[in-house]
Amino acid sequence: MISFLFIVNRAFSASSNAMSQAINNGPRPLVLCGPSGSGKSTLLKRLFAEFPDKFGFSVSHTTRRPREGEQDGVHYNFVSRPDMEQAIANDEFIETAEFTGNLYGTSKEAVRAIQSQGRVCILDIEQKGVEQIKKTDLNPILIFNNPPTIDELERRLRKRNTETEETLRKRLNAAEVEIAYGLTAGNFHKIINNVDIDVAYKEFRDFVVEELKKQEEQGVHFN
Repeated sequence: MISFLFIVNRAFSASSNAMSQAINNGPRPLVLCGPSGSGKSTLLKRLFAEFPDKFGFSVSHTTRRPREGEQDGVHYNFVSRPDMEQAIANDEFIETAEFTGNLYGTSKEAVRAIQSQGRVCILDIEQKGVEQIKKTDLNPILIFNNPPTIDELERRLRKRNTETEETLRKRLNAAEVEIAYGLTAGNFHKIINNVDIDVAYKEFRDFVVEELKKQEEQGVHFN
């Protein structure tokens, strides 16, 4: 018969190993999910401005063409579809998704490079990406940025003047699915209702800072 002490020791050992792995791997990645136009970029810009040395942005790969003003290696790593498909086959990505005929993904190397600097890796990914990253050992902090309304999303996307009517409809349809997923209990650690950007940022910032304090108490090293 297995003794109670053996069970307790085994559970403690498993917990210690998980904590040691987190410490060795560096800070937990922070995932910010939300529909295009929900205000994610504004939240992240403010966070980077307030804490310039704490965070690093994971630059995603995509097969779509750069928009005006976008720089390769800054906004995205722009690659050909054959090259990205080969990288996916080589298991080089944490998560991938396809939207409006283009592939998007976050490479393992991009996350590791930021963690090795003692920075929190920020990932701005879609619902499918969240589902995939949950299956990894990265133990990410998951935050959903909930927009005011679908109508407001449409207004913001039209104001960008970067969408055709077809791609706009696809984005809005995807947004409805993503919002339903984001508001489902248990899918995220935190939901930010982004109606007023100042209020939303304070809530976002305070939650992130508290999470980092918890990691520091566990011995995780930050830059």
